[in-house]
Amino acid sequence: MKTIILCGGRGMRLQEETEFRPKPLIPVGGRPILWHIMKTYAHYGFREFVLCLGYRGDMVKEYFLNYEAMSNDFTIRLGQAHSIAYDEAHSEQDFRVTLVDTGLETMTGGRIKKAEKYIDGDTFMVTYGDGLADIDIRALVKYHHQHGRLATLTAVHPFSRFGILTLDDNSAVLDFSEKPQVEEWINAGFFVFNRRVFDYLGGNDCILEREPLQRLAHEGQLAAYRHDGFFFAMDTYRDYRLLNELWDSKQTPWKVWQ
Repeated sequence: MKTIILCGGRGMRLQEETEFRPKPLIPVGGRPILWHIMKTYAHYGFREFVLCLGYRGDMVKEYFLNYEAMSNDFTIRLGQAHSIAYDEAHSEQDFRVTLVDTGLETMTGGRIKKAEKYIDGDTFMVTYGDGLADIDIRALVKYHHQHGRLATLTAVHPFSRFGILTLDDNSAVLDFSEKPQVEEWINAGFFVFNRRVFDYLGGNDCILEREPLQRLAHEGQLAAYRHDGFFFAMDTYRDYRLLNELWDSKQTPWKVWQ
């Protein structure tokens, strides 16, 4: 089963980094956040990826074209008998990565639609190129097949961006919670789709999270996989700093691989 990863957005709220590179290549612990996402899927046996490129997509292509040299020690023979011998074997040996130029301004639904020709099975997965989680992907796929609907999204409890106050009638603060996890559910990505979902997608201006998902919900064809574990989306420079601080302190719940 193939996994589409949306890698084409501009990441406007993270311009400190995205001015120079696409958001999926922003490093967490010295590796692009995209690499961490792919390692999560690979840990559960899903190692075929379709990357929907847009903003600075050439840099993503260069990353994978140079992956062997940048991930291994190697010996190079110069001259007419040019050859390269890689001295170590990294753990991404059997990753299969298809890189698709889906346009600079294309919206999420349009990007997925443009990747349709690379999806050859009845079921495929989709996620965003900036969200990390400790989701059991196999359990997610099993849940999708069990409920029989066309689409599954992963729902999580987000953390509030602000501290939460509890006040009495006289405006005295009874309690203060610093950025707690809230009760509402949000869409975290980590979708599983039947390929019939392509029929719900349109052209470049099609936004997956609007008409397609709304229509699927209204038709009773969208289910939510509830994930109570770790999820964190890198939307701002503060998020980028926090993820790297977690990595440096070895507090990495999303690192399910060895």
